[in-house]
Formats: sequence, structure tokens, C-alpha cells
Amino acid sequence: MMLKLTHDRLPTVNPALRAYAAEYAQIYAEFVELVKGVGLDFDPVDHSAAIATQRQRLRDKGALFRNNDHSIHVGRISPSCVACRKGTGSATFYVSLRCHRNCFYCFNPNQEAYDLHREQRLPVTAQIRELSASGLQVEHLALTGGEPLLYPNEAVEFFRTARKLFPQVHTRLYTSGDQIDREILTALREADLQEIRFSVRAHDGEKGRRYTYDRIALAREYIPAVMVETPVLPGTQDIMREMLLEMDRLQIFGVNLLELCFPFHNAEAFRERGFQVRMNPYETLYDYWYAGGLPISRSEPACLDLLEYALDAGLTIGVHYCSLENKHTGQIYQQNWGQAAPETLHFSERDFFLKSAKVFGREASLVQKRFHRAGVRHYHLNREHDYIEFSPVLIQHLKDLFIEIGICSHVVEERAEGTVLREVKIELTTPNSFDPHADL
Repeated sequence: MMLKLTHDRLPTVNPALRAYAAEYAQIYAEFVELVKGVGLDFDPVDHSAAIATQRQRLRDKGALFRNNDHSIHVGRISPSCVACRKGTGSATFYVSLRCHRNCFYCFNPNQEAYDLHREQRLPVTAQIRELSASGLQVEHLALTGGEPLLYPNEAVEFFRTARKLFPQVHTRLYTSGDQIDREILTALREADLQEIRFSVRAHDGEKGRRYTYDRIALAREYIPAVMVETPVLPGTQDIMREMLLEMDRLQIFGVNLLELCFPFHNAEAFRERGFQVRMNPYETLYDYWYAGGLPISRSEPACLDLLEYALDAGLTIGVHYCSLENKHTGQIYQQNWGQAAPETLHFSERDFFLKSAKVFGREASLVQKRFHRAGVRHYHLNREHDYIEFSPVLIQHLKDLFIEIGICSHVVEERAEGTVLREVKIELTTPNSFDPHADL
């Protein structure tokens, strides 16, 4: 079992550990103030207990949990969603970030050089040829935007080239569906597009959603796997249930329910809807590539409600809940997997961080003595912060010691000065409460 070292818990731990962990508590406090400065408050209510109850009910009813429980699905799931866990063998391209819609939750403005990439077109066909020439093997290729079908010729040529260069690749396209007609669908089918994902917006109104549903029904005639991918706004479960029923009637492949996120802008639009950032938004505070922002409170419970509805209603389509945390694991895996790390570190198959254990103050000497008796030599003594550091797999040698252990998470970063190992979190455990299967 692992416990967070919050401000409330810090006074209860030994002084050396307290001093060390206080820096992380301070970093988190500064992060909270930074988010508030952008214009959105945190939900003061912790919904984690109610969410845990929802999750257990879903388990009992047969929902499938993946990726350290960050991904939950009922029925089938896209192979590209499965590959997303590690992010290897996948590549996503865009012609432009230009889009004719103005979704208040869009995170594209967070992308580097956003204004530039709205105005210019990227040579995606040339880029995919470069990918092939590099010798890198890919199993999943996607075209996104902006709205990629604002550039229908480039989109079709992209998929045509993808099939020629990577004959076995799974291809997918993201679209609002507004540009969909028989002509473009015929061209995409001839280019062997395998999966198309439509965005359905709950706030569009019945007429707007019906327009998208009609485009989805049309695509069902041409593309093997038709999907809906939509963020779930708290309080829109009735609309989303109707959408699930309609998609089940159309017999599409499935629906991806996304956790709604605050993209660090458009705060007024979120405040107008009564939205707040979820308490403890990240399991591990870090600089993630995915620019989606911060999870909105009550979006996850709404997604879980819809999963349970799909089970209870006996829907035949696949329904998948993709949390914000589910989008982060591929990055951490790619940064940490296969790295030449010290023997004091252990690669976690649970969350893909590199883990070390630290014991502080006078308790460190107890650990060192125990290791000497057991013949363990792979540890490190840090005099500055007064701790002994070792691989968490060695906690098995400490079972009868009444000590506090900090489990630290690390990530490998490539910087101008070279490869750097960065510590990003510390959690609390003890020799008797630590479970290597659940905690690593």
C-alpha cells in the first residue's frame, strides 16, 4: 500500500523524511496557485471514494480494466487504443491545426507554434515517406487536426501512401464529420482507411447532433470501423445515453468516452458551466506531452455512469472510458523503457516510472545493517539528505523492521547537457504494507 505524503500527513513522519518530502508538497501548492491564477478553481470535494465504489460495481458487472485501471471498456476496443498504453509503433500526423469549429475545451492552442500551424500546411505525405525511409516499424498511423477533411486531397493521399509503405498498418482518421459526403468516403475507402472517429458534442443541441449522426450512418456504409470519440461534460449523461443508444442502433464499432479537461484557457466558458478542476488532478505531477490540460471534476463519474448504462442496457457496441491518466503512460514508457539505470532503480510495469526506495534519518542505519547481514551491496548513501536508497524489490529483507519508506518515482529526460534522471514524486509505505505486485 502506498500513501500520499500530503501536508496533513507530513507532521506524522520522521524529521528527515518530512524535510525531504516537504519540497514536493511545496511544489504541489505552487502548482495549485498557478492553476487558480489561470482562472479556474479546484473542486473542494474529494469524489475518490464514490468513484472507487463505481469502479468496483463495474468490475462486478464484467467491465474490463486496463493500463493500471486508467482505461475501462465494455465490449470491443480499438487496437489503436490498446497500443496507446505504451505509445510504441504508433504515429500521428496533421496537415494543419486549422478548424472551422470552436470547441471551448479544445487543447490545440496549447500546441507549440499553434498560430503558425493553423495557417500553413504540413507535407504529411512527405513526412510519412520519411518515416518509412527511417526504417522505423509502425503498426498504427493516424491523421488528425484541426479538421483534416478541410484538406481532402491531402488526407486521401496520406492514407493511400500509408497503405503502400506500411501494408499491415492500422489507419485511422479523426474528424468532426461536417465535411463527410459520399465522394470523400469513397476516396477514403479506396485508400483503405480502416477506422474513422467522429466528434459528437453534447452542447450542439439536438439538431446539431442529428446532423453528425447522419454523417456517421453514411460512413458506416464505407469504412470498416466507425467510432465516436467525445469528452463527457458533467451533467450531460441523458444526452450521452441517447447518443449511445443511437450508435448501438447504427451498429458502429464503438464509442470512446474521454475525461473532460481544462486546457488552461477559456476559463470563463468553464466557469459559466459550473466546472471545476478535479482535486488531485495528476497521480504524478509532471510535464506531459499531451496538452489536454487538467481533468474536470465529475467528468469521470459521468463516464463511469455511461459505462454502467451500456452494461445494464446490453449494448452491443464497444464503450471505452479513456481517462487523462491513460493518455500519459505512453510518454513515460517511451522515456524510461530500456534505459541504463542504476541498480537502485526498478522499472515499474504498473505506471512505467523508475522507482527507488529511500529510508531516512536514524532508520537508514537499521536498513544498512540488515542489508549487510543479507549480503546486499547495491544501495546508495546520501549524506546531504540523510537517507539510504535502494531498489524497492529489496524491501523484502526489511519485513520485521518498523520503519517508514519513501517510494520515489523517476523519469529519464534528454536535455541539452545530456541524459538526466529526474525524481518527480515520493510516496509513503512500510515494509509490512508494501505490496510489490500492486505497488510496482
